[in-house]
Amino acid sequence: MAASADPPDFSAVCAQFSFAGRWIDGRPHGSGHINDTYAVAFDCDGRRVRYVLQRINTRVFQDVPALMDNLVRVCAHLGAAAAGEREPRRRSLTLVPTRDGAPFHRDPAGGCWRAYDFIEGASTFDRIESPRQAYAAARAFGEFQRTLADLPPPRLHETIPDFHDTRRRFDALEQVIRADPAARAACAAAEIDFARRRERLADGLLELRREGRVPERVVHNDTKLNNVLLDDATGEALCVIDLDTVMPGLALCDFGDLARSATNAAAEDEADPARVGMQLPVFAALVEGYCAGAGALFEPAERANLALAARVLTLETGVRFLTDFLAGDVYYKIRRPGHNLDRARNQFALLRSMEEQNAAMERLCRPAKS
Repeated sequence: MAASADPPDFSAVCAQFSFAGRWIDGRPHGSGHINDTYAVAFDCDGRRVRYVLQRINTRVFQDVPALMDNLVRVCAHLGAAAAGEREPRRRSLTLVPTRDGAPFHRDPAGGCWRAYDFIEGASTFDRIESPRQAYAAARAFGEFQRTLADLPPPRLHETIPDFHDTRRRFDALEQVIRADPAARAACAAAEIDFARRRERLADGLLELRREGRVPERVVHNDTKLNNVLLDDATGEALCVIDLDTVMPGLALCDFGDLARSATNAAAEDEADPARVGMQLPVFAALVEGYCAGAGALFEPAERANLALAARVLTLETGVRFLTDFLAGDVYYKIRRPGHNLDRARNQFALLRSMEEQNAAMERLCRPAKS
């Protein structure tokens, strides 16, 4: 379910957190589909200091204490790993506790809020602007996984169970087609047919996992380009953000989601499928950067299936957009009628482009001969 659009009472919410200084203002920040995110500014002895304030979407993340337990552990681990680097507080997210030391605040209406230090001098991008940028983002996600490989037990909570279970996503699509609660199935007949003709692809990564050919890891699960902060001055990847879905999963899902979001020649919600296409030079940069970041952590079977992962996650994302459209737009934020159907068509056009270039993608995933 899309997060609430109601503006918050900034003064009341901010008063619950250990922010320094006097509150100045707050405004929406970023382009996320799920939570409500704001940048709030404070006057701290004449210096403007900003924080990120988020209202967690509790319809999507129903167990907020478990979610925040994950975030506390992951942020602490990443922060400790960054301690020896230049500008360490720009290299990982730093949670700001409430005034009573809790990781989140629950307001009188039941809304759940959390806060982070704002990382200045850095930006996110919704679309790749160059292969160099793709390499930087992919390397950051690979390093993210490598850093979390030694996260101490216990196992992280599954904040959204079966999040990248593409078979379950496909089954959910079939269920909503049968129910047709918003009477939209007829106008999406072509998209439904496209997905059904690729149903076998839904099991591609799940079979690798069931057969024990790829290991479970601590993964991000939402590796879009706009979940990496890039330094405004150097273009260097600083910090991986949006950690709500960090939980056990497959590295291949992380790479596949990055590939489907970063290689698209058009925006994710471009309404003209003719403008959509998979950019092979960008895919090559992603493979190189991701493998460099993960280093020895990455196993041969994982690298060998990177192209498959890109196709599976593109299908999965298209299926999720189509399912939400058919259900009446109950999950993703939309800005216009038919927005989720446009998104689904976009992903299916991207998948078609990947299928046409699959041989070249597979070649890029082969390890270089020594």
